[in-house]
Amino acid sequence: MTAETETVSAASRPDSAQSSEIVEHFFREQSRRLYGTLTRILGPRDLSIIEDVVQEACFRALRTWSIGGIPDNPAGWITRVAINLARDAMRRTQMATTKEAALIAFFEQQESTPLAAAAGDGKLPDDSLRLLFVCCHPSISPEAQVMLSLKVLCGFTTRQIAVAFTSSDAAVEKQLARTKRRIRELGMAFDLPEGEELALRLNSAHIALYLLFNEGYKASSGERPIHEELCREAIRLTVLLLDHPVGRTPRSHALLALMLLTAARFPSRLSMSGDLLRLTDQDRTKWDQALINRGLFHLGQSAEGDDFSEYHVQAGIAATHCIAPSYESTDWSQILELYDRLVAIKPTAIVALNRAVALSHVKGPEAALAALETIGSGESLKSHYLFHAVTGELHSRLNHHERAADCFRQALNLAELRPEQAHFERQLERLYISRDHREREVGHRPAESHA
Repeated sequence: MTAETETVSAASRPDSAQSSEIVEHFFREQSRRLYGTLTRILGPRDLSIIEDVVQEACFRALRTWSIGGIPDNPAGWITRVAINLARDAMRRTQMATTKEAALIAFFEQQESTPLAAAAGDGKLPDDSLRLLFVCCHPSISPEAQVMLSLKVLCGFTTRQIAVAFTSSDAAVEKQLARTKRRIRELGMAFDLPEGEELALRLNSAHIALYLLFNEGYKASSGERPIHEELCREAIRLTVLLLDHPVGRTPRSHALLALMLLTAARFPSRLSMSGDLLRLTDQDRTKWDQALINRGLFHLGQSAEGDDFSEYHVQAGIAATHCIAPSYESTDWSQILELYDRLVAIKPTAIVALNRAVALSHVKGPEAALAALETIGSGESLKSHYLFHAVTGELHSRLNHHERAADCFRQALNLAELRPEQAHFERQLERLYISRDHREREVGHRPAESHA
């Protein structure tokens, strides 16, 4: 009996929406394991085939489960389908028989082992780590290393990668194609490097994990503003990195501290209706104190040695927010000082934009607007919705309601995430209500006497 005809219980026949949600979960959670397993067997030079196999397995799951229901062992189902597809692909391309033998041996092992354990028992985390460092091979350009990591290991779409790199979809596709061709030319092996070779790849690995967490913390598109499973995976891989002697560096500790301190705020980031809540509106009693304590511990560990990175500074900013009992008591002067240091390390427009927010709390919205005029001269930042969102908020605080409304309309047009669009719609509605209230007050005000 093949996986696609595996029987399902009558109680597990969900609608197509539920099937789609479960397939998305497996695409995120299980595809990374499948990528690692198949890469270990077939080798990195066949990444394009592996990518096609994993995507086809997920597509078949969506199609089959939508009609026949979810199998009792969905992890085993999708694993078996991927293995069968890989064997078929090898036969079509006439690959070396040694690879097919290895794949058959793995397949037979799954036949004698519960497939749920094979797909998710935690015995394959090193495959994920190996795959990360395969993608970060020093013979590939640093930018291509991170792009490949996000595509292959993290399951990012081309659009998500383009947003992360402020690039176009077409440019990302071309870069990924060139990178995979380069891997085939190099004949790269699926080995976890040691010593200096591993150290040379750490920086790209850190960037890929950072971007993976960022996409989970704040999705670049779609209906869901947060993908906590991506953040959990980024944390898991960073912990694995710290477990390796060469990966146990102050920078790795700082990156993990940043992730933990940021993830601690998840329970209060969304309202009951699923809307994003700003920091000022979040219930701090819901913040995960255990994660905060873990984050502060790793922040302390990151202080050992002379290394000082952007992750140290960002973790320091996150820690300052986490230890403040309220929004009003936040040490904004400390945060501004940290942003000054971050600008020196990473002088990007987005960093400068965040610094302007901190500056507004220390020296007022006028000073922040003046800073925005300097950094907003470039078209790249003006095409980002956050620039207009921050500018609109500053004008709103100064009661420049018409200018604030213009900014929020631009932010609304540029935002791709539906919850953020809803936020800007509410901001505009608030401004219109405020304007109407002022006009009514003026209309009912007694005329001044000129006597």
